[in-house]
Amino acid sequence: MILPRLLLLSLTAFLLHAESPAESPQSPPPAHQHSNAGVASAGRNMELVKDLTEADFLRLGSTPKSVDLVVVAVWNDENYGMNFNGYAKGNATYLIPKDWKVTVKYINPSPIPHSLVVVEKESLKKIQMPPPYFKGAAIPDFLKGLAYATQTFSFIADEAGDFALACGFPAHAMNGHWIALEISSTATAPSLKLGSAPPKSASPAKIP
Repeated sequence: MILPRLLLLSLTAFLLHAESPAESPQSPPPAHQHSNAGVASAGRNMELVKDLTEADFLRLGSTPKSVDLVVVAVWNDENYGMNFNGYAKGNATYLIPKDWKVTVKYINPSPIPHSLVVVEKESLKKIQMPPPYFKGAAIPDFLKGLAYATQTFSFIADEAGDFALACGFPAHAMNGHWIALEISSTATAPSLKLGSAPPKSASPAKIP
């Protein structure tokens, strides 16, 4: 009696296992999530960033007390592509003297929508970024972002403090897609610190 019962239990277990559906593969990540650092920069339109170097990230403007910034989304694969000029999570800092005019050329060579908006650092904890802290300090439709495009905006840095250049697409800033912007009441010239390297002065203004 014991042996038939064991055979019956074994047969039942086998049938249950055979009839159960195969283990489903893991669901793919949402379409807008960077899932693989190795391919985060895939599909970029490199013509949009052709000939750009770190020297172009910060330049003196053509008029006194003005400065030109170039901020590129998905410069490389850092932070799954969610970076500006190759840096994320505040690991690069623009320092701008108070009351200077700041002109930002924003470039996204990637097919993934990103944007750029100046916000207080406290806002980085939010899923959705608020309107720009300084008047005009964002690309249009910064909550939607844009892909394969370039936008330029300007603002007056008329208040000292610690701010951020953040991606306005929902949840991107929370995931580290931001770099620091310090408006200083004591600095007399702009500078840019990239990672652990010493701060660099702005490049000379381009001759028209």
